[in-house]
Amino acid sequence: MARRHTNPESQEGDIDITPMLDIVFIMLIFFIVTTSFVKESGVTVSRPTASTAESKQGSNILIAIRANGEIWIDKRSVDLRAVRANTERLKAESPEGAVVIQADEFAPTGTLVKVMDQVRLAGVTDISVAATE
Repeated sequence: MARRHTNPESQEGDIDITPMLDIVFIMLIFFIVTTSFVKESGVTVSRPTASTAESKQGSNILIAIRANGEIWIDKRSVDLRAVRANTERLKAESPEGAVVIQADEFAPTGTLVKVMDQVRLAGVTDISVAATE
């Protein structure tokens, strides 16, 4: 029986990348799970200033009131009668979240009070009004 002699330089070495792919997928899943997404109201308002303003962290439900009285939730304009239903829906998505109302400096106070009332009727007791420091 004849033996074949092979040159060691001609042998190809296969690198198994399966463990590396496993680690990459585990890291991807970790980053997806730990990422917190910031929801925005959809409009920019000129908030009033307050020397006692405090920063509030967490997944908050943002409601914006423009100077002309328009109400914005989740990047769309809503009617005052729809604030309660939208707040209930967003509260169901993130039960630990508080409501932050971003009222423009020149927004009607009556609209702010009505929005706060609708939020309270939706079952949310942790309500804040945004201000700049």
